[in-house]
Parts: sequence; structure tokens; C-alpha cells
Amino acid sequence: MSKLTVHLADEAATLALGQQLAAALQEGDGGVIFLEGDLGAGKTTFSRGFIRALGHDGAVKSPTFTLVEPYELPALSVYHFDLYRLADPEELEFLGIRDYLRPGSVCVIEWPSKGDGVLPKPDLVITIALDNQARRASLDAFSERAQRWLQALG
Repeated sequence: MSKLTVHLADEAATLALGQQLAAALQEGDGGVIFLEGDLGAGKTTFSRGFIRALGHDGAVKSPTFTLVEPYELPALSVYHFDLYRLADPEELEFLGIRDYLRPGSVCVIEWPSKGDGVLPKPDLVITIALDNQARRASLDAFSERAQRWLQALG
């Protein structure tokens, strides 16, 4: 396992971290990224930077009520999940979670603990925490490809 900690001074730094991670992906990379942190920590801000850097030019909103927002991009598909309102992990089966977990797609999942027992193991876990007036992002890689991503972020 590899780990990287990044100081995020402001919203722009959080967006930039998402952009940098997107730039680290190689053609054919898919994977599962868990985003952890309190409400307002910057999980959706990170996702916005990540998804826009992969080629989406529209709005990136939190899928709090829809549970998932799909982004069919030129190089890959990104599925942004927000499980905050999930009442039971089994609801993910009704949502068709396995259809989203296919090669060449990236699933970015906020509040992954709400899907315990149903979600696969992540490639990367990003935990965003308040650090005085700023934030701190801890990135933990659990696969070879995620280790490669962290090396690129260096």
C-alpha cells in the first residue's frame, strides 16, 4: 500500500488535486475511488476537478438525491456516487451497482461506508479532513494502478 498526504489550502487546491489525479490515469484505467470525509469537507469539489479534467464541460453536481450521476466521456465512463442518503447497502443491488463496475469505467464513491458489504474493495481511498482553515487529503492506494497514480502525483 502507498500513501500520500496533500495540504489543500483552499477550494482551488481541492479542484487541482482532482485534476492532477485525472491526469495520472492512463488509457484503459478504470477503478474504484472512495471519497471519505465529513459534510462540507470537499468531496464533491474534488470530484468536480477530476471529472472536468477528464473532459466533461458541464456542471458536476453532488448526486445526493439521484445516488449516481453518469458521465460518458471520450476516454472512459465516470460514475459519481453519493451514498449519504442510502438507507441499506442492499439498495445498491437494486441500483445495478455491478453494471457500473466494468472495465474502463471509474466509480467515484462518496460516503462508501454506507455501501459496506456490497461495494468492491477500492483502488484508492481519499480522505479529506479539515486542517484549521484549510484541508488535508490523505490518499491510500490499494492496487498497482492506484500506486502508479500516486507516484504520478508524487
